[in-house]
Amino acid sequence: MYDTCIWSLLSAPGDKRLQVQVRLFLSLVLGDITQKGYEKKRAKLLAPYVPQTQGLCHRHVVTCRLYHSKALDDCIPALLHPSWFSTLFYIHTEAVQAALAKHKEQKMALPMPTKRRSTFVQSPADACTPPDTSSASEDEGSLRRQAALSAALHQSLQNAESWINRSIQGSSTSSSASSTLSHGEGKGTSGSLADVFANTRIENFSVPPDVTATTSSSSARPATSSFPPGVPVSSRVSTKIQQLLNTLKRPKRPPLKEFFVDDFEEIVEVPQPDPNQPKPEGRQMTPVKGEPLGVVCNWPPALEAALQRWGTTQAKCPCLTALDVTGKPVYTLTYGKLWSRSLKLAYTLLNKLGTKNEPVLKPGDRVALVYPNNDPVMFMVAFYGCLLAEVIPVPIEVPLTRKDAGGQQIGFLLGSCGIALALTTEVCLKGLPKTQNGEIVQFKGWPRLKWVVTDSKYLSKSPKDWQPNISAAGTEPAYIEYKTSKEGSVMGVTVSRIAMLSHCQALSQACNYSEGETIVNVLDFKKDAGLWHGILTNVMNKLHTISVPYSVMKTCPLSWVQRVHAHKAKVALVKCRDLHWAMMAHRDQRDVSLSSLRMLIVTDGANPWSVSSCDAFLSLFQSHGLKPEAICPCATSPEAMTIAIRRPGVPGAPLPGRAILSMNGLSFGVIRVNTEDKNSALTVQDVGHVMPGGMMCIVKPDGPPQLCKTDEIGEICVSSRAGGMMYYGLAGVTKNTFEVIPVNSAGSPVGEVPFVRSGLLGFVGPGSLVFVVGKMDGLLTVSGRRHNADDIVATGLAVESIKTVYRGRIAVFSVSVFYDERIVVVAEQRPDASEEDSFQWMSRVLQAIDSIHQVGVYCLALVPANTLPKTPLGGIHISQTKQHFLEGSLHPCNILMCPHTCVTNLPKPRQKQPGVGPASVMVGNLVAGKRIAQASGRDLGQIEDNDLVKKHQFLTEVLQWRAQATPDHPLFLLLNAKGTTVCTATCLQLHKKAERIASVLCDKGHLNAGDNVVLLYPPGIELITAFYGCLYAGCIPVTVRPPHAQSLTATLPTVRMIVEVSKAACILTTQTLMRLLKSREAAAAVDVKTWPTIIDTEVLGRQTHLHSYLPVLMKSCVDALEFQHSFSVSVLQMSHAAVSGLCRAIKLQCELYSSRQIAICLDPYCGLGFVLWCLCSVYSGHQSILIPPMELESNLFLWLSTVSQYKIRDTFCSYSVMELCTKGLGNQVEMLKARGINLSCVRTCVVVAEERPRVSLTHSFSKLFKDIGLSSRAVSTTFGSRVNVAICLQGTSGPDPTTVYVDLKSLRHDRVRLVERGAPQSLLLSESGKILPGVKVVIVNPETKGPLGDSHLGEIWVNSPHTASGYYTIYDNETLQADHFNTRLSFGDAAQTLWARTGYLGFVRRTELTAASGERHDALYVVGALDETLELRGLRYHPIDIETSVSRTHRSIAECAVFTWTNLLVVVVELCGCEQEALDLVPLVTNVVLEEHYLIVGVVVVVDPGVIPINSRGEKQRMHLRDSFLADQLDPIYVAYNM
Repeated sequence: MYDTCIWSLLSAPGDKRLQVQVRLFLSLVLGDITQKGYEKKRAKLLAPYVPQTQGLCHRHVVTCRLYHSKALDDCIPALLHPSWFSTLFYIHTEAVQAALAKHKEQKMALPMPTKRRSTFVQSPADACTPPDTSSASEDEGSLRRQAALSAALHQSLQNAESWINRSIQGSSTSSSASSTLSHGEGKGTSGSLADVFANTRIENFSVPPDVTATTSSSSARPATSSFPPGVPVSSRVSTKIQQLLNTLKRPKRPPLKEFFVDDFEEIVEVPQPDPNQPKPEGRQMTPVKGEPLGVVCNWPPALEAALQRWGTTQAKCPCLTALDVTGKPVYTLTYGKLWSRSLKLAYTLLNKLGTKNEPVLKPGDRVALVYPNNDPVMFMVAFYGCLLAEVIPVPIEVPLTRKDAGGQQIGFLLGSCGIALALTTEVCLKGLPKTQNGEIVQFKGWPRLKWVVTDSKYLSKSPKDWQPNISAAGTEPAYIEYKTSKEGSVMGVTVSRIAMLSHCQALSQACNYSEGETIVNVLDFKKDAGLWHGILTNVMNKLHTISVPYSVMKTCPLSWVQRVHAHKAKVALVKCRDLHWAMMAHRDQRDVSLSSLRMLIVTDGANPWSVSSCDAFLSLFQSHGLKPEAICPCATSPEAMTIAIRRPGVPGAPLPGRAILSMNGLSFGVIRVNTEDKNSALTVQDVGHVMPGGMMCIVKPDGPPQLCKTDEIGEICVSSRAGGMMYYGLAGVTKNTFEVIPVNSAGSPVGEVPFVRSGLLGFVGPGSLVFVVGKMDGLLTVSGRRHNADDIVATGLAVESIKTVYRGRIAVFSVSVFYDERIVVVAEQRPDASEEDSFQWMSRVLQAIDSIHQVGVYCLALVPANTLPKTPLGGIHISQTKQHFLEGSLHPCNILMCPHTCVTNLPKPRQKQPGVGPASVMVGNLVAGKRIAQASGRDLGQIEDNDLVKKHQFLTEVLQWRAQATPDHPLFLLLNAKGTTVCTATCLQLHKKAERIASVLCDKGHLNAGDNVVLLYPPGIELITAFYGCLYAGCIPVTVRPPHAQSLTATLPTVRMIVEVSKAACILTTQTLMRLLKSREAAAAVDVKTWPTIIDTEVLGRQTHLHSYLPVLMKSCVDALEFQHSFSVSVLQMSHAAVSGLCRAIKLQCELYSSRQIAICLDPYCGLGFVLWCLCSVYSGHQSILIPPMELESNLFLWLSTVSQYKIRDTFCSYSVMELCTKGLGNQVEMLKARGINLSCVRTCVVVAEERPRVSLTHSFSKLFKDIGLSSRAVSTTFGSRVNVAICLQGTSGPDPTTVYVDLKSLRHDRVRLVERGAPQSLLLSESGKILPGVKVVIVNPETKGPLGDSHLGEIWVNSPHTASGYYTIYDNETLQADHFNTRLSFGDAAQTLWARTGYLGFVRRTELTAASGERHDALYVVGALDETLELRGLRYHPIDIETSVSRTHRSIAECAVFTWTNLLVVVVELCGCEQEALDLVPLVTNVVLEEHYLIVGVVVVVDPGVIPINSRGEKQRMHLRDSFLADQLDPIYVAYNM
């Protein structure tokens, strides 16, 4: 009640009461007294006035029908008289400072992003760039918050700056000169990336939630937790992260102790409404009527009639004055000239463009008006010429380039309106972009137009007997005004002739225009208020308009003030931008007078910064004669036209009120005075009363048009004759906008009068004053709360923006990411802004927006100057900017992503329950009738083979037997890059060479039987002969990839490590490699003096007596970088029996016999590539054509041409070879045909790999080369691992490989659920070939070691005769050996079979196909390596799935890899485009991983192509990459920390 008393007393006479009451109210607001003290003091001070106050209160409540609720009573004190506004503005400043003071101890917890100095060189700013070039996001509202934020932020971030500097000085995320930090700090400092984060951890802010934890411990951190000095453990900004952390760590309650239970689907968290959120409490509003539209006897029946009247009776009166580029009047159009020229144009349009029988235009047709902003005279003539010809003008902007911002949407409007004719001037036509033939270019999306020049010399004079048809105004269309929607689409608002006339009448009455007055128009005369006042109402009232174009304002910002002074103008039409520019240029000229102005119409008075703009302009120019009552803000929209305007005030009369509203209340759509929560406030001024003859109501912005309550924010709807009638050609949208019938809370229509939605948000205050708080197009709805883009712009510009960004060049919009809207802020950075200044400004903006608006910013990006798409009048084209952001074509120079603070609707993490035993697995997996997931190949015992197996147990015996039986049979043929044969080896040649090497080993090496010998050879037959030479000598060969001469420091240590691990007694190699091992370059990488004996086998001595052959073990070196987290190299032992069994299984599966030829394009050092290259030909007797993969780099055709030339039926390759051919030869299929390459002979093309089959690559390869005969059934894959190099191989018989679609969400839960093709979150998997004979596999839970059902994902265990014997290591770890090579199921296996663990996850599915045995075929599907899976949020993610999503986000991503680091997901992407695109990838990568995988990316690293290490089989070495990242060896282009 006392609030109402204050309002009443302020409006009541009596100085003493007024002073007492205001002093008392301000004491409470400023916090000088408490609420209790206020009550006591109020009773004491106001005791003499109690009778009067009670009476006043009663009267005011009765008369103010809008404020019958307590909630609105609370709002009334804010609508104070402006004479106290300066005090209240000070109160608001103090409130904001108090809010930000809470953050003064908070430190920025993330290091600055890292980028190369050479990247993102900004172009110098335009020399002609004005102080500001925006008409859409001008920023004088920052004045409203500047003092509030600057002091608080300066205080709160002083410590933060030093802390940021300190954390950066001790860390450099790149050791190279090209990757130094971009600021002067940190010179001479170096350290690993881990050091940075050791010093930059902050509770709940920099360190994301520990989402991998499986326990529900909520104990506090120990006191010794490592925080930087002065960093608080808990802070307000990190509250959202703390809430998320608590949510993630809250465990589910298990229904039964022993059972593992979780949700089958991941459920996205739905933000629950705050129970304490403000709710509207007022009564339902009733529509507010404006004053009646007066009847004036001399108002014409149509606007054309007014032109005819003034053109014939007042021909010499000035109508429109245009200015030149210097701001001086250059031409004045009189009413006589306007009438005569419009008449000539109307006649020309109707009679001279076509023939008499086939006119080009007829009444009702639409024509485009294409006139520049500095030529209002020609536009006005064209506009009225069209009206007189009864054709409908559609004014649009002049297209400057083929790809103007929004140009395509303008073209859509022209096409939908059926426009085939465009009117323009001769000068403008010459300036349009032309083709080489001189024709005007076809603008993107535009229909073909005929261009007509409307200069007077090209017009035909009408006959004296020809008169235009001027009828009384009706509902027929008069003109179409275009508007751009929030999404960027352009729609044409059709205005009828009667609406045009009624609007002019309403403006004339509201503005009290009188004949002969002079008005200055700074607005765009083609649309909105500039058109309505300066072109239409101008003619209605015989006004004289001085048009100040935008180009003049850029060069002379004070020109409009000078025009007002020079012409003694009564009215000026401006925007807040123009007020701001005039203030900045005020010092240039002080002898101006604005005393003649009776109305300064501020057309964007609805913006949040209009209050401070108007006040600042008034305070500066009041001494120049500007009257306070002359400032008249108004609210307009293309659909409803002028909604409300403040009427010209009477000198001395009280000025209208203002409201200081709680932004928290506004975000919930409720009006609340900012008295309790002083953290945020919005000061708004009224925009006057409803237009004459109009009626206004406020409806809910969402859903049906239900009337709002009196204390509720809603969309303003207007019912009037003076408004748009429809969107041209869009009937559906028209009905929802122009034919709105408001309903009450029960859903019943309120009256039958249709209203028009204005697109403005606001409310009706006391005295029927209209207040606008935002626009529907600028509405950002985040987690159910509404925020205004203009408010966020104002907050951002208040943060010391002058040094960092351009005022007025900020775009704020929302993007839909992960089931909610996320706020994005984009600004143009000044060229002279340093990296550190920019980063600190961005950090402060994030903090300020969080404090004031209680909403997190998802992404804040700074782009180089003059790169954001602009509107024709210099404002930022918001929808085009958003489109560039989503497409990855924005090219920012600085970016900051904050998904951890914004994304709070992630699903709850999965909690694994401890103590899962056999019972739960059996009941949970098998009770539903699921079968145990196991499969096996054919039984070796039932397959008959020749006597080779029985006679010869060892490969050496087989080779000796072949040398005697078929000495001239060719076994190997080696090709070079030209496709010519370099070397061949028959059975006898191989045997003889092997014997020589064996003798050399015995004579020179002095080796004993069982010694290890390292074979260091390039791919070739020499490697094979050395291998068999070792076997002949009784030594154990260890095949090793030779070091690369160009990167010795990276590759030689690996060779050294293998030599040491295998305890090699000797190295066999070539002469070239021997020199390399002992070179000076090698000495820089390793100690060359400690090499064992090195023997050059190119110079072989005479054969001597061989020792008797001893069967020993063979060792195959497996490059295990991609498997071992310890970054070690493993040497595997394989017995001769295992080798024979492996060769026999491959021979049977592929039907390999002596008459066959196979082509091998693989590296021969490990895995199945080694087996196929060195072993199989000797065992099976077939000929192997050897193609070293490195030769393909110089001749892409080599592999395919060899297959075609030799008519190969079976060929083997790696994924890297297949990818090389796909990318390099994909567009050269015709050339392959011309070369005669034909692949119809290929029966099986097998990709050798130890990973999930790359279905997309194999499908692409099959499709590309099907035109040269490749069968779609030919391509298949293999599967092997460290413990067993060949588990699956497609072979020649058996069913084709099968494919299935599985649900990705289920896979994260280790479950397999088949879905249909095209289902959301589906993943295509292919069978990894057929299981080899003698091989058994079972799917096992890797934790419990129990068997799983076929609907579960588990580790693949294998049992076969050719499993490796174990690791050969210096340290004999029997536990590891047993666990990997000889382990048993924990239950369910009565036979106690010994299994080997492959380390790969997969599943088995029984298909509908029939195997060779006649039973249904069991298919094995490999999903990924167990060691590489990412345990995040309690779920299991496979890197390849995330990488596939990331790779398709942008055309410039060549390759990507992911890994985890301190519970953060790190994404490394290779950029194949220009470095300017590097920062575009950061939001795209973050978005796609969040949308498709429900994960927040912690770090995005952009690197050069080729940085991600890939082994010879084309498999990514992610752990190698991780170690390089942590050791700061990647030389990144950019590193973004999404903290």
